[in-house]
Amino acid sequence: MNIVALLASPHGLKGNTAALLQLVLEGAEAEGSITEIEILLKGDRVLPCLACDMCHKRGSCIQKDDFESIKTKIIGADALILASPNYINSVSAQMKAFFDRCCGVVHCMQLWGKYGVSVVTSGGDGEEAVAEYMNNFLITTGVVPVGAVSANMSNMPSENFTEELRESARKLGKKLVTELLANKVSPEVAARRNAFRDRMRSLMEWKKEEWPYEYEHWKDGMGL
Repeated sequence: MNIVALLASPHGLKGNTAALLQLVLEGAEAEGSITEIEILLKGDRVLPCLACDMCHKRGSCIQKDDFESIKTKIIGADALILASPNYINSVSAQMKAFFDRCCGVVHCMQLWGKYGVSVVTSGGDGEEAVAEYMNNFLITTGVVPVGAVSANMSNMPSENFTEELRESARKLGKKLVTELLANKVSPEVAARRNAFRDRMRSLMEWKKEEWPYEYEHWKDGMGL
């Protein structure tokens, strides 16, 4: 099993988000997974979306950055972990740029069948809502999110995570592997994912002349 982790913190591997992510990966690795740790989303690796519609028309972006190579790695993996700090009740700018560039991935639900989790840290509060936002993004790409772990300063006495939080993060990593291997999908996630699939199927029928790549994707593989 291969897991790709996207780390979208300006602090990179030295920050709290990376530390919490590492605990999740430890749990996954304890269950025998192979992880490609932390693709670092820096500001120059994935640029903001240009809203040019080319991904809808031809299936790839025209911008010359790392987005397409990152997308290829994720498509080739079994699971995806998203990790971001909470910046003003949302993800970091680096993660948001990645989300926006995934508009074609979302339209095609191109990550269908993969599993995922979200990791969030915060200086104050609001991290749980950000984690839910990230997991909702996963659903729109076709991923099955199995949970999230989040932390704020109250979880870090003496600048270290509490043992309770550390164990929760490891358990989440283990859960990611076990639920993927069991092909388990909760009724709530199944309902949300299927509802979004119906919405995208209808959109492709409506836009089939304007977005030929996405229409063909749905006609050939997603049940139009």
